[in-house]
Amino acid sequence: MTGASRSPIGAVARYGLLIGPLLSMIDSSIVNVAVPDIAKELEATLVEVQWVVSGYLLALGVSLALTAYLAKRFGTLRVYIVSMILFVVVSAACAIAPNIEFLIAFRALQGFVGAPLVPLALSILLGKDGIGGGKVPVSAALVLFLAPALGPTLGGLLIGAGGWRWIFLVNVPVGIVGLLLMLRVPRHIGAQADAATRFDPVGFVLLGAGLTGALLGATEGTSAGWDSPLAWASLAGGLVLLVLYTAWALRRAHPAVDVKMMLHRNSAIALLLQVFCSVVAFGTVFLIPVFTQSVQGYTAVETGLALLPQGIIMGIGTFVGQKLSGRVPLRVLVVTGFAALAVSSVYLLFIEQDTPLWLTAIALSVRAIAIGFVTTPLLVAMLAPLPEGELADGNTLFNITQRLGGSIGVSILGSIVAGGATLVATIDAFHLVGAILIAIAVVSAVLALFLREDRTARVPLVNTVGE
Repeated sequence: MTGASRSPIGAVARYGLLIGPLLSMIDSSIVNVAVPDIAKELEATLVEVQWVVSGYLLALGVSLALTAYLAKRFGTLRVYIVSMILFVVVSAACAIAPNIEFLIAFRALQGFVGAPLVPLALSILLGKDGIGGGKVPVSAALVLFLAPALGPTLGGLLIGAGGWRWIFLVNVPVGIVGLLLMLRVPRHIGAQADAATRFDPVGFVLLGAGLTGALLGATEGTSAGWDSPLAWASLAGGLVLLVLYTAWALRRAHPAVDVKMMLHRNSAIALLLQVFCSVVAFGTVFLIPVFTQSVQGYTAVETGLALLPQGIIMGIGTFVGQKLSGRVPLRVLVVTGFAALAVSSVYLLFIEQDTPLWLTAIALSVRAIAIGFVTTPLLVAMLAPLPEGELADGNTLFNITQRLGGSIGVSILGSIVAGGATLVATIDAFHLVGAILIAIAVVSAVLALFLREDRTARVPLVNTVGE
């Protein structure tokens, strides 16, 4: 059966496929609010418990270096299902951890087995024969940008209801539901296994070590501040290794993750703009809860309710952006989105201790519309030149840059806010962060002017059967 005769799968299978990425993305931040409770119950120091957070991210970086190879060698759908099963099992192990050493070890394993879920799900969704019919579902965009932000709020609710072990235990029933829904996905979906695929040990070491170093630097910068020698040394060393990997991969026929897509002008610009969009998006969704709770005195539940409308609005923006991407030139759509981000971020320059929470919710919702306009067209433009067999590489590269850029950006912005010694200084620091985000959005809008409309390259990716 040829790809032209297959129809995209329905919503049930799509939601089943998105449960894995949803759990993986939420788990990257959900533990942050549980640190004091874990330390108390397991009789551990805060430094030890911090490795429950850091270990997940570092293991995730190593696993991302393997993801593209595993998908090509054993088949995208098969690797996704195995990863999902292991994620559920390891989550259950984390929930019954008897001591901090056990929890750190299995939390790192959770990050390792969960890392493939996001890029492989996107590969299946974006394949021309895939569940999404070659288009980015609204639900997928929500998972990419909203799930990490809701992690702390959801974690707070679960801890209040049943204790910190529930932030891991909840993955078991939800993950099982996802696996059952995956039964609706035909086995032919996604790139098939290729026994001729070669492993790139040198590339794996360079990429895995580079991601680990860079993520460790970002994590250390967040927890210990950017005056920490370990933060700078790890980040610098990691970035050097990533540059070396890029040079290595461009000369290899079968690298760990193919980066040749960066030689395409549109793909390279779109990838960079996705990083900027991640910083602007994650910068607010992570720091606004800090402001509303530590400065304004609102509870985690009140903050969570204020964040929820932006999820709905982001879904609408993503849907509209996807519809417009076939009618409005790519450059116009992305420039408009970043311009709207810059304008809506002006609110951050004036937020004060007595600013009503409902006003913050409205401002975040306006920004969510703009993010929806930017995300989908850029993702499609970035992956457009790639054939089906290389989507795992493209989506892995997208996930790497999004995670790395978002982590470093949020860490730097967070250190600016943390530098406020008094209430007034903290508020001023938030205003400075707002100015930085506006500047990033403006620079991104200017950079987006260099995007080219290449409809001939995009047609195979975005067309559905019968169009």
